[in-house]
Amino acid sequence: MSTDTTRTFDPTRVAHLSGPFAPVTREVDEVGLRVEGRLPDGLDGAYLRNGPNPRFSPIGSYLYPLDGDGMLHGVWISEGRVRYRNRFVRTPAVLAEERAGRALWGGLESMVMPQEPDVPADLAGTFKDLPDINVVRHAGRLLALAESDCPFRMSPELDTLGRETFDGVLPAGITAHPKVDPLTGEMVVFCYGFEPPFLTWSVLGPAGEVRRGPTPVDTVDGPMMIHDMALTARFVVLVLAPAFFDIDGAMAGTGSFVAWRPERGTRILLVPRDGGPVRQAADDAYWMWHTVNAYDADGGEGQGGGEHGPGGDVVLDYVQWDHLAMGPEIGGPNPGGLVRAAISPETGTMRRTRLDDAAIELPRIDDRLIGRRHRRLAAASGSGARDLLPGEHDALRWYDLQGGGSELWAAGDLSVGEPVFAPTPGGADGEGHWLTLATDRTDGTSWFLVIPADEPASGPVARVRIPVRVPLGLHGTWLPTEEPAPG
Repeated sequence: MSTDTTRTFDPTRVAHLSGPFAPVTREVDEVGLRVEGRLPDGLDGAYLRNGPNPRFSPIGSYLYPLDGDGMLHGVWISEGRVRYRNRFVRTPAVLAEERAGRALWGGLESMVMPQEPDVPADLAGTFKDLPDINVVRHAGRLLALAESDCPFRMSPELDTLGRETFDGVLPAGITAHPKVDPLTGEMVVFCYGFEPPFLTWSVLGPAGEVRRGPTPVDTVDGPMMIHDMALTARFVVLVLAPAFFDIDGAMAGTGSFVAWRPERGTRILLVPRDGGPVRQAADDAYWMWHTVNAYDADGGEGQGGGEHGPGGDVVLDYVQWDHLAMGPEIGGPNPGGLVRAAISPETGTMRRTRLDDAAIELPRIDDRLIGRRHRRLAAASGSGARDLLPGEHDALRWYDLQGGGSELWAAGDLSVGEPVFAPTPGGADGEGHWLTLATDRTDGTSWFLVIPADEPASGPVARVRIPVRVPLGLHGTWLPTEEPAPG
């Protein structure tokens, strides 16, 4: 099977390996980048973004957005000057492929795994590390994050330091979307697995210590794909859509790596942060890649948990899709939109309200509001002017969830990425700028965009020319030079 898929796979026919998605292999450092417009006063720090970027031409298969080696792109801003650096996340597999000068692992769907003597014994027959989804900083650790696997620790200059197991306490890894409580500094994570326990959650303290080790969620009866999570003062919020892994079927060629089973429906789990019994609500099947945020409707903005926190519903905003689709669109139309779910921990019921039918993704808020009531959010979107591949966007959209309505900035020839909020130092909630990377589809030039939060539809107040084309990627973060303490 491995030999056949390697021979028949043609990466030149994969849409997500061409155009604005096409990988780059050159690592560059450049200072004194050209700025068009004016950088805001007080914008001082580093913007980092991760995304799938195969080091060598893929073999076997390629499934966007899960396959591909991680590459971090960094834009540093200080006193109006800007520099750029990009680096691969050099996992043991990437290092082995660099020694060989070619790809040795196939994509997840092909199950191509190298054997000795092509790779050392400890890598033979293993899955490839794929820390290509997100990048976060917590307790001084800069982490390139994978889909429920060990992250890789990176230096401030984006050099790879090695696999991070948190002193061996979390050897199975964590999610690509941990949530940091801005009031307590705790980082809450989950991890799904192919064998029991199929789902665990853990907590790291503000100093990076593991306060709660892997804690099984015993309501999960099979290996499920769970991409994101949300957090409130009381609960860890997990959406369990019916996307089940079938590793045996995929290896035998009789099934899909991830199978969509809508008859199982979708559940939302509320896991009390104090360790109390898990609550859940069930509904018809739908898929969710990303949450916007969650909060306790009756307050609870301080540290709470379980029976001792405030009561009332848990409110979860997220981007909903009809079904799971990866790579080019499959399975027919897949309507999406912005949805709000209100879940009652007491009755186990859920009310879902569609807030907008626009096809958006990569939603973000001011991270200082994680777990608390939020008003505004930004997301990548489509302008409606052209056909786009899944994962490609040519507009940004902002919502006011209290005042109602939305604003759109159409990016024209630019394919834009996830918007990340950079708060004004000492400013109020929502005061600051939105940051993103964008690539021109006509000439391949890439730009770092700075968009004012108070008038986002007016577009960028500053554009910084990036010295290398930046492939469309996934998630990023803003790291201010002076980071405020939790509380």
